This record gives sequence, structure tokens and C-alpha cells, in this order.
Amino acid sequence: METIKRVQQCNRRHFLGGAGLGLGALALQSLAGSKRALAANLTGANAVSSLATHGTSITPRAKRIIYLFQSGAPSQIEMFDHKPMLQRLAGQELPASVRMGQRLTTMTSGQSSFPLVPSKFAFSRCGSSGAEVSELIPHTGGIVDDLCIVKSMVTEAINHDPAITFCQTGSQLAGRPSIGAWVAYGLGALNRDLPSFVVMLSRAQGRANDQPLYDRLWGSGFLPTSHQGVKLRSGADPVLYLANPAGCSPTLRRDMLDRLATLNKEAHSVSGDPETLTRTEQYELAFRMQTSVPELTDISNEPAHILEMYGPSVHQPGSYARNCLLARRLAERDVRFVQLYHMGWDQHNALPTNLAQQCKDTDQASAALVKDLKQRGLLEDTLVVWGGEFGRTAYSQGPITADSYGRDHHPRCFTVWMAGGGVKPGLFYGETDDFSYNIVDKPVEVFDLNATMLHLLGINHERLTYQFQGRDFRLTDVHGKVVHDLLA
Repeated sequence: METIKRVQQCNRRHFLGGAGLGLGALALQSLAGSKRALAANLTGANAVSSLATHGTSITPRAKRIIYLFQSGAPSQIEMFDHKPMLQRLAGQELPASVRMGQRLTTMTSGQSSFPLVPSKFAFSRCGSSGAEVSELIPHTGGIVDDLCIVKSMVTEAINHDPAITFCQTGSQLAGRPSIGAWVAYGLGALNRDLPSFVVMLSRAQGRANDQPLYDRLWGSGFLPTSHQGVKLRSGADPVLYLANPAGCSPTLRRDMLDRLATLNKEAHSVSGDPETLTRTEQYELAFRMQTSVPELTDISNEPAHILEMYGPSVHQPGSYARNCLLARRLAERDVRFVQLYHMGWDQHNALPTNLAQQCKDTDQASAALVKDLKQRGLLEDTLVVWGGEFGRTAYSQGPITADSYGRDHHPRCFTVWMAGGGVKPGLFYGETDDFSYNIVDKPVEVFDLNATMLHLLGINHERLTYQFQGRDFRLTDVHGKVVHDLLA
């Protein structure tokens, strides 16, 4: 009877699809040998375990990453890259020898003048490392000896969406897997009751029209969909569709999942589509998350002094401070990759006012996260990364007044910082020119940063690949080098 059912289901489409898969497997074996063919056909958990033991002879420094992505591009000139020369040249034109014909965005390409504008904010030396940090971020200044600050980041993109996509996926074009998905695919889960890759979003206070952040930024691209980021929301349902519908008991849901697993297994035996089994894995994870997520998001047992350390907005669900606290709780529960996006850093005008508010929203919580991880012994094997998609220009966009100015997008140099997870603490790396316009020492490309992050997890970025449409893809494409100077 089972054979008859199979024959009935084997229509022309199924036959051609199955025949194609079989012939393709034979051809692959003849071209690459049985060992590589076997590896190419691994899917789901088998593929993860294979990658976890393949090409990972690097000793990992970190078990997990928390990526604090500041969407909109924080101004390096106001925060980390102090340039006294701009004070002396205020109002003068940006020299052509500095600009060197660099392309501009449409927002300033029509300006007839490019007047230099210094930071309105004072800098001071902090910590035993003596790093210069702006008065806008005093809490970050207080942990500067724990930070590895890279002032010489450079990117290829000049507009927000391609630049953010590039940082997160290694390509300016949409569709590639995000870095969190690569990590989840390459290393697998440490906690079977929570996703390996969790995403949280927060928005600047008083701003409602920031650039959108699309779900594809934490998507799995062509990797199995079980590796995509799971968004943790601030509403009553932190994860959509997780709760049982009215009238559905846990026992009934368990029975439904068992029956679905049987049906999916049968469908997979006919179609051979690995996504069918992936769907079963996701159903099972969602069932377990019905217990783990409410416990994760309940911060009522956090001591008062910890909540105070993160700042008053920690009590507001969806705030950057609350998300930082949840990031620490996720790290405690061994989630591999936690991605925080904070929107609102795009200051084309009214920069002094808007940037001060952004720093007020984020500075205390970012520093608190590092301190909290450190005091719990988690910073040693947790890599924290802070940064945006590019920097801001030394010249003003629009008019300069006594209290206000703006800055346009600038891909040639920007700043990120890292802490824990095997990087050198108290390090200031790289240098820009007197205008914070060009890098003059130790440039670090986005590919290099991503390669270094994977290296700290024990992954060789050149060997973490996935074959799609006849080509081996990786996060760093055909680029990237590990910046060993940053490693402790």
C-alpha cells in the first residue's frame, strides 16, 4: 500500500525533480569525489555539526557575540576622533587635496561651499590608556580601559541601506545571509530552548522618521531558514505566534506537533526538500520557547542596583537600555549571537541637539552592559561590538550657526569599539588625518572586521562556506583578513 501511495504521488514534476537530484549527486561525486559530495548534501543539524568540526582548528576566544549596531552612522568627530585642527580652520573650505575628488551624496553634491566645522563638544583623556573621549559619552569614557577602539574603519558604501546591508551580510545587495545567521549555521546552538540568533530594535526618542530596518538584515539568505534571527519585540508577545491560541492546551499543541512532524517527514521522503525538516525544527524550538522566553523577558528578579546601572529607561520595554539588559540575560543563557539595532544617528542637521539625545539614550546602557558582563565573568568569552555603517563629514551640510550644524555621510573613515572576547583592552587602533576625512594608518575594512569577529569565535572565515547556485559563498566573499593587532 505504501508503494502504491508513492507511485500515485509521483507525477511528472516529482519525477523530473527527483531525477535531477539523483543525476546531480552522481555528477558531483564524479567531479569532486565522494567525500565532498557527502559534505555538500549535509543539511540541518548534520551540516551544523560538520561545520562545527571542520576548519575550526583556531582556538576560540569567545563563545558568543553581542553586536550593538548604531543605525544611521554616529559622528566619529563628535565622539571618538578628536581633531583640534578643525577648531583653527573653522569656516574655511575643505581643501581639494583632502577631498581628492571623493563622490558625495545627493544631499551635499549641490553645495557650492564645503565649510569645515569643528565639534561643539569637549574631549578629555580617560582611563590609564589616556584615550580621548567626548563629553557626550562619559559612561563610555569610564570603561575606556576595557575597550579596543578602532578609529580607522572604512567602507565601500555611501548610503544607508547598502552600507548597513554590507556591514551585516558582506554585500551591498540584499539577499545574502547575515553575520548572525552565518555564526548560527557554523557553530550551532548552545541552548536548545532559545534561538542561536536573537535581534532587538530600539528607536531614538523624539524621532519617528528614521531609515527603516528590514527583516532581511537578520535573515538567513540562502542558508537554512532555521538560522535566521528571531526578533524579540517589546509588546505583550515578545515573539509573534509563540503562544497557543485560545482553547489549545499544551497537551493538544504537543500532539499537533507530533502529527505535523510525521507529515513533514513523509513529505521530505517524497520531495527531498531540506526546508521541510527545518520547519519541524522550528516548530519544536517554538514549543520550547513558550517556557524559556517569558522567563528571559521577566526582569522582576534583577537587583535594584543593576537596573540603576543601566539607567532609568531600563524600565521602558523596547528601550535601548532594556534591550542591553536583555542582551546580558541572553548571554547568560548562551545565545550565540545577539544583535541590537538602535536607530536615529543620521544627523544631517541640528546635529548638536540630536546627537546629544542619542548619546543620552545609549551611552549609559552600553557601558553598563560591558560592566555587567565583566562583573559576572562573562566578558572574557563574550565579544561586544559597537558601531554604525559609516562616519560623518568634516564639512557642514547646510548652514552653520552658533549652536547648530549638520554632517553628511562619510564612508572613508569611522569608529567602532569592541570589548571582551579576546580583543586587546585599552587599545586605540588606526589613525585618520587632521580632518577625520582620510585614513593615514592601519585601515580596517568591513570584511576585516567580520573576519576578525569570526576568528574570535574560532572560525576560519575562508572555510565557513555554503554552496548556492553552483558557487561557494562566504560572509567575507573573496576578501577580508584577520586584524591580529586587535587580539589580546
